[in-house]
Amino acid sequence: MVKITKVSVKGNYRLEVAFDDGVRGVVDLSDLVGKGVFTLWRDPHVFEQVQIGSFGELVWLDKIDLCPDSLYLKVTGKKPEEVFPSLRCEPIYA
Repeated sequence: MVKITKVSVKGNYRLEVAFDDGVRGVVDLSDLVGKGVFTLWRDPHVFEQVQIGSFGELVWLDKIDLCPDSLYLKVTGKKPEEVFPSLRCEPIYA
């Protein structure tokens, strides 16, 4: 599991994130604004209050948290099986 070590707001609901393995990139979260718990982000000032949680996740006001793994997949464009080898389905023959 990767952890986020640095985050900065880039505007238009985009964040630049750095992970503990050295990967860096920008993630666009604008598609989430106004949906479910993400209605809080309708106020851009709330979105700008992003912090890194104790497990390397992103948190907003103790009401929203985003898993670093999902953000890592967005930044790298990789599939879950590429990052987590145990998810690979290998045929088992009896």
